[in-house]
Amino acid sequence: MAARKADITTYNSETRDRVFSTLHLDTGLSSVNETKLLRKIDLHVLPIFVNVSNALTLGLPAELGLEGQQPNIALTIFFVPYVIFEIPSNFLMKKLSPRVWLSGCILCFGIIMVAQGFVKNYGGLLATRFFLGLCEAGIFPGSFYLISFWYKKEEAQKRFTIYWSTTIFAGAFGGLLASAIANMNGIRGLASWRWIFILEGIATVLVGIASFLCITDFPREAKWLSHEEREFLMKKTGADESRTASITIKDVLAFLAKPKHWFAALMYFSLLVPTYSIVYFLPTIIQALGYTTVQTQLHSVPPFAAAFGFAIVGAYLSDKFRIRSPFIFLGLALSVAGLAILISVRGAAHFSAEYAALCLVAMGSFGIGGNIVCWYVMNLRGHVERSIGSAWMIGFGNMGGIVATFLFERKDAPYYRSGYSVCLAMAALCIASAAGYGLVIWRQRREMAKDERLAEEEPVYL
Repeated sequence: MAARKADITTYNSETRDRVFSTLHLDTGLSSVNETKLLRKIDLHVLPIFVNVSNALTLGLPAELGLEGQQPNIALTIFFVPYVIFEIPSNFLMKKLSPRVWLSGCILCFGIIMVAQGFVKNYGGLLATRFFLGLCEAGIFPGSFYLISFWYKKEEAQKRFTIYWSTTIFAGAFGGLLASAIANMNGIRGLASWRWIFILEGIATVLVGIASFLCITDFPREAKWLSHEEREFLMKKTGADESRTASITIKDVLAFLAKPKHWFAALMYFSLLVPTYSIVYFLPTIIQALGYTTVQTQLHSVPPFAAAFGFAIVGAYLSDKFRIRSPFIFLGLALSVAGLAILISVRGAAHFSAEYAALCLVAMGSFGIGGNIVCWYVMNLRGHVERSIGSAWMIGFGNMGGIVATFLFERKDAPYYRSGYSVCLAMAALCIASAAGYGLVIWRQRREMAKDERLAEEEPVYL
């Protein structure tokens, strides 16, 4: 009996490769070069999404006379439509096609960004921030949803991480870009912060126009694939379901009734609290360590660079060994260690230790975001689950951005004990929810191993 279970388990992990080999011979697809096709997909699918993510960098003008909690509220208002409209957005993308919907959202985002450069008061800022959140609700989850249909599980983590890592680059170089644009202060009577929004908005508009020409649709509708390549890809990835498959309220309610989806949402939410804290407040935190403005901008880059290196290495190893959770738990351990140092070590004499701790926190938050999204989304099946699931995770998780905007206030400088404590609590919640999700997946793998019919399905990754 034990031997039979071992045989089933082995079959479960290797079946798909053997099926594809047989498929090559039995369906006339033997002329498809899989390595060449994978490179072709990478060149068509990923570059435009990298440009999209780099275009969506944000800042906040300080010259509008904002007082008290107004800057935090302006940051928060962005997340209200972002959270609410994630799932409806994916439904619309499915109906209209990724090329039309994503490029439209990007174009509108750029136009509103330009408009933000001309706001005159707090009310105008709130309005533009709200509509920016509404537009971006269609971009990030929709991009992950689309990418998930182009790759096998063991190919996906590197691609998810490349897309996720563009947010790391935006964080690393956004401050440097802002410093360069600061030299435009006074040109045509506009302050430098206005030029940041205007120029970034114009760049995003151009990316939106290019996106309409470059963004690919789902594999079934991709015109740049030959018929043979399209058939091979859909069989290889299991993405042969039409995007026109209907989704009802009943489907959404049935989806939300499963505990694993709540574990995944909590996992992403608790990760994004420290992640958004790094995005919004890293320059403020570094400046509190005693650096000048220019030094602060320069010292904001290494934590993001460390996160990028950790993310890329983790993605490669995760795909190589076909497992996700160990790299997520390793990142969370680094984050906990970094936050513990920041809470316990204070003062100018220890600024090197504090700065190193900031790098650990960046590695343990930014460095594993792509892993968490890929782990969850690629364990979902078909258009119905992935359209709901990608939006559910990203939407619920981004409520963490609302929490993060109120954590690091000037009155708490330079130690920010309350902010670090909340981030540490969120890291602990992330560990617990990741363990809960992992337990559900482990049980699902056991059931698949016991049932010969389920053993023929693509395995879920632990």
